[in-house]
Amino acid sequence: MIDLHDVYVLAGAMFAAFALFSVRDRSNPRRLGNGAFWALLALSFLFGSNIGDVANGVLVVALIILGGTGALGRGTAERSTSEERSRRAARRGNALFVPALLIPLIAVVGTFTLGRIKLGGMPLADPREVTLIALALGIVAALLVALWQAKAPPQAALDEGRRLADMIGWALILPQLLAALGAVFALAGVGTAVGHVATTWLPLGRPFAAVLAYCVGMALFTMVMGNAFAAFPVMTAAIGVPLIVQRFGGDPAIMGAIGMLSGFCGTLVTPMAANFNIVPAVLLELPDRNAVIKVQIPTALALLAGNVVLMSVLVFRF
Repeated sequence: MIDLHDVYVLAGAMFAAFALFSVRDRSNPRRLGNGAFWALLALSFLFGSNIGDVANGVLVVALIILGGTGALGRGTAERSTSEERSRRAARRGNALFVPALLIPLIAVVGTFTLGRIKLGGMPLADPREVTLIALALGIVAALLVALWQAKAPPQAALDEGRRLADMIGWALILPQLLAALGAVFALAGVGTAVGHVATTWLPLGRPFAAVLAYCVGMALFTMVMGNAFAAFPVMTAAIGVPLIVQRFGGDPAIMGAIGMLSGFCGTLVTPMAANFNIVPAVLLELPDRNAVIKVQIPTALALLAGNVVLMSVLVFRF
C-alpha cells in the first residue's frame, strides 16, 4: 500500500539530489551553504519520523540559520541559453502545457479512485491520504512526460529542479514552517489568549461585530504568519467557535469557508507569503520584490469587505 511515508521518501530523495548537485556547482560561491540546506531538508523528509522531536527542532533551527545568515546563493551555470529555450518552446507550442495539466488531473481523479482500488484485499493507497498521494503520482507522471517531450535524461530534471530551488532559496520551505507555527500556536493556547483579549477590549456583543472581528482577524493573522492555514486555528478558537457558532448560533461550515477566504485576503498583501508574492517577483526578475503585493492590495481589500458582508448575511441564515 502506498502511504504518506512513500511520498516523504520521494521528496527526500529529490532534496538529497539537490544537495549533491549544489555542492558540485562550482559557479555558485555559496555552494556548500546550498548543499547543507538541501541536505538538512532531505534528512527531515527521509528520517524525520525516526530522529525525535528535539532533533527535528534542531534541524529546523539549522535551516533557519542557514537561510537567515545569507549562506545560500545561486550559480550562473546553465545547460541552455534563453534563446534556445524560447526556440524549443515555440516548436512544441501548447504541448508544453500537457505536463502541467497532468498534475491537477491525476490529483483529482486519484482522490476519488485510489482509495477504492485494491490489490490482494488491500487498498492501493492509504484512504486517509489519497489526495497527497495522487498529487505525488501526478508530479511523477508529469515529469516522465516532460522528459519524453524534451528527449532529456533524468539528470536534466534534477539539475533544472535544483537550479529553480536555488533561485527561490529559503522561501521554498516558508509555507511549511508557518503552517507548523500555526499548529504550535494552537497547542500553546494562543487562540484562547487572543479570544480573551478580543472579548475584553472589543465590542463583540452583536453578531456583525463578531463576524467583522473574525474576518479582519483572519486577514491580519495571515499577514503576520504568512499562511491562512496557520491563522485559522488561532482565530477560530479565539472568536469563530465561542462567539459566531456558540453564542450567536452561526453555521460552522459557512464560517470556516468564508473565514479561510478572509485569510487569503491577508495572503495577497504580505511578504511572509513568499511562495505567492516574493517567489514570482524573483522568478520574473522584477526590480521591485514587492511589486506583486502592491498590485494585489486593492483586490485584497475589496475581497475582505465582500467576505465580511457575505458571512454576516449567510452564516446565521442556515
